[in-house]
Amino acid sequence: MEKTLAKDIGFYVMLCIGLAVMFVGPVVWDLFEIMQITQYVVLSVYALSLAYIWGFGGILSFGQAAFFGLGAYTFAVASINMGETTLPFALSFILPAAFGAALGYFMFYGRLSDVYLGVVTMVVTLIFWKLINHTAGPEYSIGDARLGGYNGIPSIPVLNLPGDPAAWLDPAQMFQVFMGILIVVYVFLRVIIASDFGRISVGIRENETRSSLLGYDVRRHKVIVFAIGSGIAGMAGAMWATYQTFIAPNAFSLEMSAKALVWVMAGGVGTLAGPILAVILLQWLSLKLGTLHILNNYAILGAIMMGLVLLLPKGLLPTIKALTLRLWFLGQSRMTSDATGGKVPSDV
Repeated sequence: MEKTLAKDIGFYVMLCIGLAVMFVGPVVWDLFEIMQITQYVVLSVYALSLAYIWGFGGILSFGQAAFFGLGAYTFAVASINMGETTLPFALSFILPAAFGAALGYFMFYGRLSDVYLGVVTMVVTLIFWKLINHTAGPEYSIGDARLGGYNGIPSIPVLNLPGDPAAWLDPAQMFQVFMGILIVVYVFLRVIIASDFGRISVGIRENETRSSLLGYDVRRHKVIVFAIGSGIAGMAGAMWATYQTFIAPNAFSLEMSAKALVWVMAGGVGTLAGPILAVILLQWLSLKLGTLHILNNYAILGAIMMGLVLLLPKGLLPTIKALTLRLWFLGQSRMTSDATGGKVPSDV
């Protein structure tokens, strides 16, 4: 049973940490650190998209990069043609969410098993990747935006203030906006999870047959959950595109899908804060290993990821929480034992 927001101390701790980082970060970090942490923020939003549909909807998607890339290309094409970023950013959520709803309708109402669902999402990602790689010619353009094939789309506009295309955000402002988006997404998902809809979704995850027998429309709930996760992934793709001012077909790669899976598994399936913690830790490790020039940093990072998944099957955050509670109860029992002279009092 999920905690209500009023009783979830962890929710308020995460909210306070997020707000503190949002406002204090640009004051204490230099430009390089701000740019690096902005990357962590964007990828955390992407990780939350899978954390929600997998951890709280029971839907394991092997193709989350399809929605990430779709949102990125939607934003790139729309912003280049419109000359501003407000409406394109909204479209980067709406279009992937609509595509996710359509794909989810055919998968869930088609009663595909979990294995086939994973295969379908992976194949959709591969189709997008293959298609976008074959758009290198000048004839492949949408308005003023040339798709560029494997060369990608350069010169994507930086986020601007709503209604003022000339007011581009500097790196510090972009960091604060993206941090605000991460906080809003986290709060939004936590509110949904604590609602009646969220409790039904968790019930479907635990026992789909029982939920169906209780009268809930299991397929409709899954379509909605999948659409929400798809829209969030698309929005993260738009953030990635404007952060880099460039997007390439690698946004649709299986590597991007695999990263989301690893972040959620390493952080803890069924949590929202866990995947955020995993993104920060693993991306920081990747950056540090890249500067050491020892062996192959990808091999070392892969070994670390495998170790995390195998040694901590419940994920980082649930393991840390369980260890903290165990130590606290151990401390309490020792205090009780000392107070009673080594004897545990019995009830009369």
